[in-house]
Amino acid sequence: MSAITTHVLDTARGLPAMGIAVLLERADAAAQMQTVARGITDTDGRVRGLLPEGQALEPGTYRLSFDTGAYFTATAVEGFYPEVSVVFTAREGETHYHVPLLLSPYGYSTYRGS
Repeated sequence: MSAITTHVLDTARGLPAMGIAVLLERADAAAQMQTVARGITDTDGRVRGLLPEGQALEPGTYRLSFDTGAYFTATAVEGFYPEVSVVFTAREGETHYHVPLLLSPYGYSTYRGS
């Protein structure tokens, strides 16, 4: 399993959000974000392999960015958030982070999943 996974649920439609572009970045020593990986949510709303399986997770600050604007356009929904970014800290000794996004046109929430 990838050390970082995510999924997006469209809470307004009650369905997984398929086709959302996801960008994973990590802050370097100068606190500048560097691209680590990209993915697109599958039919289950998941991006399972942002990092190669077995790759150790480096501690640090990460950012997951979701292209929600393109998703809303594709689903013919007027949305308020063209992008959602979730910044989190990966700590020493942790091996997996699952970061779900619950999305609706005028709100979103996220949490550390399992």
